[in-house]
Amino acid sequence: MIVRLLALLACLLPLSGKSPNVLVFLTDDQGWGDLSSSGNGDLATPHVDSLAREGASFERFFVCAVCSPTRAEFLTGRHHARSGVYSTSGGGERMDLDEVTIADHFKAAGYRTGAFGKWHNGMQYPYHPNGRGFGEFYGFCSGHWGNYFDPLLEHNGQIVKGEGFCTDDFTNKAMSFIDKSVKEGKPFFAYVPYNTPHSPMQVSEEFWKKFAKKELKFSNQQQKESKKADNHKRCALAMCENLDWNVGRMLKQLEELKVADDTIVVWFHDNGPNGVRWNGGMKGRKGSTDEGGVRSPLYLRWTNGVKAGLKIPQIASVQDLLPTLCDLAGVSQEKSKPLDGRSLKPLLKGEKVSWRGRTIVNQWKSKISARNQRFRLDHKGNLFDMVADPGQRKPVKDKPEMVKELKQAMEAHRQQFMPGYSDDDRPFVIAHPDSVMTQLPARDAKVHGGIKRSNKFPNCSYFHSWKTTDGKIAFDVEVMEAGSFKVVLYYAAKEVGAKCELTFKEAKLPFVISEAHDVPETGAEHDRSPRMESYVKDFKAIPIGEITLEQGSGQMVLSATEIPGSEAMEFRLLTLERME
Repeated sequence: MIVRLLALLACLLPLSGKSPNVLVFLTDDQGWGDLSSSGNGDLATPHVDSLAREGASFERFFVCAVCSPTRAEFLTGRHHARSGVYSTSGGGERMDLDEVTIADHFKAAGYRTGAFGKWHNGMQYPYHPNGRGFGEFYGFCSGHWGNYFDPLLEHNGQIVKGEGFCTDDFTNKAMSFIDKSVKEGKPFFAYVPYNTPHSPMQVSEEFWKKFAKKELKFSNQQQKESKKADNHKRCALAMCENLDWNVGRMLKQLEELKVADDTIVVWFHDNGPNGVRWNGGMKGRKGSTDEGGVRSPLYLRWTNGVKAGLKIPQIASVQDLLPTLCDLAGVSQEKSKPLDGRSLKPLLKGEKVSWRGRTIVNQWKSKISARNQRFRLDHKGNLFDMVADPGQRKPVKDKPEMVKELKQAMEAHRQQFMPGYSDDDRPFVIAHPDSVMTQLPARDAKVHGGIKRSNKFPNCSYFHSWKTTDGKIAFDVEVMEAGSFKVVLYYAAKEVGAKCELTFKEAKLPFVISEAHDVPETGAEHDRSPRMESYVKDFKAIPIGEITLEQGSGQMVLSATEIPGSEAMEFRLLTLERME
């Protein structure tokens, strides 16, 4: 009987105050001003707003200017340049493999860990979420996706078809994960990096209809724009209300499972707005290192651990979230590399401590700005008093010592991070022994011989105009473990008969395009505003045979030896599955 009671207590302990659950929401291209809690009267976000009301809100919280760097800094607690992240595609979004993630820490502490949505820090294992501490992953690994309705996604490395509008789908899968965790009596760390309101501007009809003809009083204050831009704003706001609805579903679930009081819930955004929208009058948007490009809300609710309605004026960074959440949950960070972030626990607990001042450096490519508690020095060397001038409009001319201090911080950053910032000779890892499946998408390839990419943004693109046998699609890869692999090709083709081959060193897999698959581009039917990104197709997946790969680095090349028609094929993806 005593043994059984001890076992029961062991199951209950993870759900006690000693091991709080953690639920982290991160949205994509949602500006600070895209919430009603920020003062935007054009939309209503009551569920997200409740997190600020029932928990703590940070008045000045800063992220990066674009997507993948913010994600890397959240995951590692370190500046994104330390981890090898310098771009949003083409391999530059990958975190170096020696980085230790927040999921690694929580997994080691006995938590069930899951990520649901847009990853954007590497696809091929072990860059994949399953290789970075997340036991469960459902979503996509690219920087953006071409269709938000019933798209091709992946579940733990296996390609699957999504179910409905993607943010709703990601939420459903996260809720299933939480439900299973609670029923098994295990604490959970759930990371929900949503992919909206990033373009393409798509949202389900029930949310669009409210905004289709709505007069935008706040979002049109900054300038009058064309209907094209106006619809972009309308859809962005509709997407934000959809996000809020999904947050509401998850908060309700926590209540129903009776774990709401001891679940730390975090809400923040990855950069400024992806368009001209109301943003509190701040200068800058996505891609900018000005205030409006890097300021995000940060709401943290923990009923059993943080006072409701707490407002924290001290500046903070996305780099602070790893040490803060680990500290709050009592999770060891001893395996971390040296962190750039600091734990915000003393501020959240209202402890009387001496909080030393700090300078947060925001950098994207060559644009660098520095922010302390009161001032920001922009990338052009202009100083702004962010207390007197929160919109960052009037340069301050009489603070030479402050200019000098912030310039020194920026110069120290340049010297530490900028030499070799975008130098990258890392191959794409394939055939890792701990992963059965490897994906090689068009995004990660280089082409020769007149083959064209469907869009200048590689993330969800495909290749076309493969008209001559000089054309080649090449991947710089490293085979981690030798073996035999089943190869599946995702393609479209107007004509049959093209003779092709896949090669790596001495290995060669010849195949023929024996079935036409002439399909139109899709996605436009769901767009509420014209897009910049590539449209997609319903590419056909066919097994093309088996190839035996030796360990080592080299180029994996897809080529055509004979093209009887006008084009060999249109290429989207290869998958390699290790054979038993």
